[in-house]
Amino acid sequence: MDRQQTLENLKGEAQAFDVVVIGGGITGAGVAREAAGSGLKTLLVEQKDFAWGTSSRSSKMVHGGLRYLASGHIGLTRDAVRERERMMQEAPGLVDPLPFLMPHYKGNFPGPGLFQVLLAMYDRLAGTRSHQKYTPAETLNWVPGLNINNLRASSRFTDAVTDDARLVQRLIAEATRDGALCLNYVTATAINRDSDGKVSGLRLNPEEASAQGEITVLTRCVINATGAWADRLQKQSATDNPLTIRPLRGSHLVIPWQKLPVTCAVSLMHPDDRRPVFAFPWAGATVLGTTDLEHAEDLNQEPAITAGEVDYLLQIATRLFPGANIERADVLSTWAGVRPVVTDGEGKAPSRENREHAIRQDKGLISIAGGKLTTFRQMARQALAMALGDQQEERLRSDAQPVFTTTPKDHKPDDIPALTWHRLGGYYGPARQAVLNNRDVTEIPGTGLLWAELEWACEKEQVLHLDDLMLRRTRLGLILPDGAASLLPEIRNRCQSLLGWDDARWQQEQERYLTTYRKAYQLPMGEDARNA
Repeated sequence: MDRQQTLENLKGEAQAFDVVVIGGGITGAGVAREAAGSGLKTLLVEQKDFAWGTSSRSSKMVHGGLRYLASGHIGLTRDAVRERERMMQEAPGLVDPLPFLMPHYKGNFPGPGLFQVLLAMYDRLAGTRSHQKYTPAETLNWVPGLNINNLRASSRFTDAVTDDARLVQRLIAEATRDGALCLNYVTATAINRDSDGKVSGLRLNPEEASAQGEITVLTRCVINATGAWADRLQKQSATDNPLTIRPLRGSHLVIPWQKLPVTCAVSLMHPDDRRPVFAFPWAGATVLGTTDLEHAEDLNQEPAITAGEVDYLLQIATRLFPGANIERADVLSTWAGVRPVVTDGEGKAPSRENREHAIRQDKGLISIAGGKLTTFRQMARQALAMALGDQQEERLRSDAQPVFTTTPKDHKPDDIPALTWHRLGGYYGPARQAVLNNRDVTEIPGTGLLWAELEWACEKEQVLHLDDLMLRRTRLGLILPDGAASLLPEIRNRCQSLLGWDDARWQQEQERYLTTYRKAYQLPMGEDARNA
């Protein structure tokens, strides 16, 4: 069933759902996947695009968080590293191991001895052993060009990396395969309640409202997984235990890999605030990140990096790789994400805030926020368990059930590189072969992406706007110069008819995408920006 048919069916006689999820980021997609996998009739709606918010703008790390372990959050770290191991086993090609290297310079904290103790605890929680200590000479074998002045030693350990937007898309596909209806660009406008104040339904407004009009669905359970917006929806209902969200911005720079060729993540405590900052390989480029600052801007607008954050990240690049001479002109793109941190209001520094999630319940409205990308499955199951109450044991599927359907071991075509075949298995799971069938499997120049993937996205993945395709279904806008502007004519030739857009619509979408790119994914421009 396509999107239009789904909306028309919902517009008819009000349909009843066991669970309606508001929010199409990692948490909401995880809830929909667990709910549908448990046999619950499930609807997910997202006011913008799937993963539009934090879940396409994270640091791409699937990790337990050494920083949380060091600050005493052992339970959070244990749960996260075990989920990390599980995801690598279930979704190779989507969640893959990534070596991390921490150089230890004289006079800097932590030293190699203490850090090795911390890593031993980290590995023990995960049930693996990956940490190692290297001499300065051995360190250069791993990271050529690293600054070795006053380097005492380095520590290596293993976490994992993903494409967060594709992770969300894979969860949406898994939920849909199990019967969930998942719709982007549909806004939840109001929660209906009965005379006792209990949730009875939800009013929805699709972007195509002029054609569809408002839609009402029936449900006794609404799960509010709207991230940084979660407290706004919750506060529409009277409650004595509100969520308080503190939006914190984390920004990143994307550098050509040839300019900064790293094969592992390299971390260093920033001299300004002692926060860990990373340089790591991702999508054929190198990423520098992240910052941790208050975000006071409108949450409905695309967050963007500031000039001060650019300087902050370039400073650490110069310290780590003085010979690389990384400058503003080298930056391919940027991204900034807003973390929905649940705060107790005690005025802590941003990096000191607790990253654990919180859940609230109000007569059928379950609100969940905070947490980590890595622990989305546990968060989803806890929210559903609260929603189901006494029925949870009989209706919620076993904790041992896999999140990701196993990818068939199809024969690799000769014209597909092994690494691409591996990635396709992670991104698309059982649909991998269908993505390639009767489509162009040549590689887009300068990327590891296939033209077939763009065609598949246009046909199967609810691309309503060009920025959906360029920034989230694929990352062409992040990894190619100028937002891949020079590639847009060829993309138009291949994708316009698949999307059903006339020439005027294509031009409108191209202008929208390029405007978005320049405002939120490019270096801040102008003298005022540089002095911000």
